[in-house]
Amino acid sequence: MPERPPSLGELADRVAIADCIARYMRGQDRLEASLQLEAFHPDATVDYGFFTGSAADFVAFAQGLLARYPATWHALGQSLIQLDGDKATGEVYFHAWHRRDAGEGLQDLQIAGRYLDHYERRDGAWAITHRREVVDWTRTDPAADDWFHRTPTALRGGRGSADPSAHIREDDHV
Repeated sequence: MPERPPSLGELADRVAIADCIARYMRGQDRLEASLQLEAFHPDATVDYGFFTGSAADFVAFAQGLLARYPATWHALGQSLIQLDGDKATGEVYFHAWHRRDAGEGLQDLQIAGRYLDHYERRDGAWAITHRREVVDWTRTDPAADDWFHRTPTALRGGRGSADPSAHIREDDHV
């Protein structure tokens, strides 16, 4: 437990890092490579076990892979961010769902784990300098969308501008 309450600057840094992490996830689900890349500094590196290299190369790889799936959904869990001046570390929990066609019909692949991140503030902007992914569990099941079949008028997520969130600022209910 901290001996003193965090300063407004520390709170602002935490919010900036949380926004960075959220941009990464949204970029994956909406297939927006530029948004996913914004989470990283240009010289950032990643280690996903099956892929080790530059963050830019990983984003290109991930965007190509995710584009083959009809839908994905990446959610963030708790995040423990530890600040140290213009540097920080984070342990960020995630849960990812991927709808995929494995040749035997549609499947739902779930992956849960943690990102072990290093961040830096450069020119006033926080971004990832190194990310390591740790997978804690996975599960694959036959796809099941009974609710969507019973509720065909439900608004559904999509990719890029097909997703309702792409137009949220144009929504006149705000």
